[in-house]
Amino acid sequence: MRNDGITPKKILGLTAALPFFYLDDLTPLGEDKPYMKIILSRLAKRGEMLRLKKSMYVSKPYIDAAEKSGLFPDYVEWLANALYPSSYLSLDYILYEHNLLTEAPKNITSCSRSKTARFSNSFGNYFYHQIQERLFLGFKILKMGNFTILKATRAKGLFDFLYLRKNLLVNRKSIEALRLNLGHLTPEDWRELEKYIEKEGSEKMKIIYANLPPQ
Repeated sequence: MRNDGITPKKILGLTAALPFFYLDDLTPLGEDKPYMKIILSRLAKRGEMLRLKKSMYVSKPYIDAAEKSGLFPDYVEWLANALYPSSYLSLDYILYEHNLLTEAPKNITSCSRSKTARFSNSFGNYFYHQIQERLFLGFKILKMGNFTILKATRAKGLFDFLYLRKNLLVNRKSIEALRLNLGHLTPEDWRELEKYIEKEGSEKMKIIYANLPPQ
């Protein structure tokens, strides 16, 4: 029997403090999934609910509160981890953040243990590139307000960037075409990068490392 007390207003009230929730989280309210989907769809059309990916949502009141408190940029980064667990921000996103990349990336990029994936929502295009289990390292666990965010170091972001392109970077000219600002790397960054090159172990990556422009 349908519970007439389950209304869009009640859903908004229950989810206003949640950074995200799944459709299944609402099932204890006593309604079946088709009906809850209808409510969420109506809320989304009115702009009061935002769909993050299939069956995953966040309320507009939560986003408004994050923007008001100045936590919205941290939320967008944290969401990259939340959308696809066992992932960390890396690649183009990290390189640009540290001024190693000239052009601003169009996507929010991450590395993951799982298969390659992509999610698009109101906050951007989130891309995930699979990386070997033994290379799933080199990231920091940062506490930003209420959020815990996994982000690659500068050196690991660069390694991941080169590693995923290793079959295309056949000579120094192809590496220079990337227009990387490697002058921003510190001696410690170079030593860290070399550590990842050695751990990966392929001749291709060693050649790419040797062809990086000297600084």
